[in-house]
Amino acid sequence: MKIKIKRIDKTLPLPEYQTDGAVGFDLFCRQKTYIGPQTVGLIPANVIVETPPGYMLVIALRSSTPRKKGLLIPHGLGVIDQDYCGPSDEILIQVFNFTDQEVVIEPGERIAQGIFVKVENAKSGIGWQETDQINHKARGGFGSTDSE
Repeated sequence: MKIKIKRIDKTLPLPEYQTDGAVGFDLFCRQKTYIGPQTVGLIPANVIVETPPGYMLVIALRSSTPRKKGLLIPHGLGVIDQDYCGPSDEILIQVFNFTDQEVVIEPGERIAQGIFVKVENAKSGIGWQETDQINHKARGGFGSTDSE
C-alpha cells in the first residue's frame, strides 16, 4: 500500500516504523509546543496524510508518553477520516497535561503513533436496517460483563 503524505517541515523525517513488527508509525512534533498544567493542547505532527479508501488513521500516544511527559489523549485516541487531507489539514495530536507543571515538546520529538485500520461504514455498503425490536438477550447494561 502506498500512502500519499506531505511534510510541512522537510527538515524533519517522514513518520517511521521503529521495528519490523511495529503496527504503528511514530509521528514527530513539528514545532516547540507548550502544554500548560491541567490543560488540553495541540501538538502539530508535521504531516498531512491521504488515508486510503477503506481505512481510517488512528492516532494513539506512544506508550512512554504518559510516564515521560505526563500527557494523555483526552478522548483515548484520535480518528483521522479519509477526507481530512486538504492543504491545511496537518495532523494535530490533542493531549491533556495531567501534571501540575508546564510540559514542553521539542521539534522532532516522538509523541504519538499512527495506525491504519481497515473500516467499513453504513453509508458505503453495509446500510442501516431500522427495526422496532432487537431479538437478542439483554446483557444487563453498561459494564455488565464485570458485574458477575
